[in-house]
Amino acid sequence: MRTLKYDRTKAYEYAKKWAFGRNPVFYDFENIGGDCTNFASQCIYAGAGVMNYTPVMGWFYKSVNDRTPSWTGVQYLYNFLIGNDSVGPFAEETSLDKLEVGDIVQLGRATGDFYHSPVVIGIDRGKIFIAAHSYDAFNRPLDSYNFEQARGIHILGVRTY
Repeated sequence: MRTLKYDRTKAYEYAKKWAFGRNPVFYDFENIGGDCTNFASQCIYAGAGVMNYTPVMGWFYKSVNDRTPSWTGVQYLYNFLIGNDSVGPFAEETSLDKLEVGDIVQLGRATGDFYHSPVVIGIDRGKIFIAAHSYDAFNRPLDSYNFEQARGIHILGVRTY
């Protein structure tokens, strides 16, 4: 297995292209729980180019009925990226000031329940700007959201065979 660099520019370009639209290759989950993590996964895939086809615990999308929970679920995406020691993107949890373009922020309640996965598309003087689905946004300041806690997911690289 070898490790590739995560292409943050491709993740950014994908977010820019699809922040206010829907790529017809992927189902739009907006009306059945939200599309934010699906969109985040699409952006990550644009920058990674590799999916992990491990049933249940991997990270892939073939169709609305053939995908892993990590493709569309906030906590499942976190679990996959932080715990992945196999093929595909892998990450570490980090403070928001360590994030880069193409990384993910997850917003949550004080109880520890995380509910939103915006994609970092810019950082200017310490201020983070995001793209997201479910309340579509591009270049929205992270601090314009109302949340009780946030965690950063910094993508370290991509493993492939």
